Amino acid sequence: MRAVPDTFDPHVVSLIDARLAQIEVDHGVRVLWAIESGSRAWGFASPDSDYDCRFLYVRPREAYLDLWPGRDVIETPLEGLLDVNGWDLAKAVRLAVAGNATVAEWLRSPWIYRGEQEFRDALLELVGDVADRARLRRHYLHVGRDQWSLAGDGDGVRLKKVFYAVRPALTLTWLDAHTGVPPMDVDSLLDQVELTQDVRAEIDELRALKAVTRELGTASVPPHLAAWVAEVLGAVEDEIDAAPSEVRTRANEGFLSLLGRWAPA
Repeated sequence: MRAVPDTFDPHVVSLIDARLAQIEVDHGVRVLWAIESGSRAWGFASPDSDYDCRFLYVRPREAYLDLWPGRDVIETPLEGLLDVNGWDLAKAVRLAVAGNATVAEWLRSPWIYRGEQEFRDALLELVGDVADRARLRRHYLHVGRDQWSLAGDGDGVRLKKVFYAVRPALTLTWLDAHTGVPPMDVDSLLDQVELTQDVRAEIDELRALKAVTRELGTASVPPHLAAWVAEVLGAVEDEIDAAPSEVRTRANEGFLSLLGRWAPA
């Protein structure tokens, strides 16, 4: 699979392609899913936004039997607007069970540098099966609250942080109305949630402003949007218990199935 918009810088895309290929050679892994994350995929990029490539990979099966396993992340140097990092499949599954929503978001990114659709579909089904909605809600509540508190107030609010709070608020609204794995991007979320006309109009207004404002640009937050975000992020957190053993069993079985199908020889 590949889905890269014309708005992406072709030179940067070629650098990402080359870096992913080199990662496979240097680390002896297979990159199965590589996407754009961050503001470009979320739908509110600034003119100087980074390219945040994130990927999922698998090692040879024998590597998972090592008594002293290596790191379960691969990080590459930051160069200009280029930011390329990835997670091992095992880490991705463990985090999904723990309620981390990042894996599901990567699997639902609208922009794909390279990827195996069968792998994506199988892992997305597994994530949907083992992810606990209360944990997902807590994840988005914490992300939204943290970013909202960092945004500031008055006329000097950081637009980047505002949108980093708006997207979790939209996702929480989506979770209240739908089952399954929520979309990653703002456009899909807006299409699938109910908002007042005032809030939707103010989101559109700020998106248009951010599209022509540098990454650290500031502005005031429109009143209806501010009140809506505060209300959504003010929700009471759900009580969370440890993941049941049957969930961990299903996660382990799903991981082994994916490993058997996709691990490099």
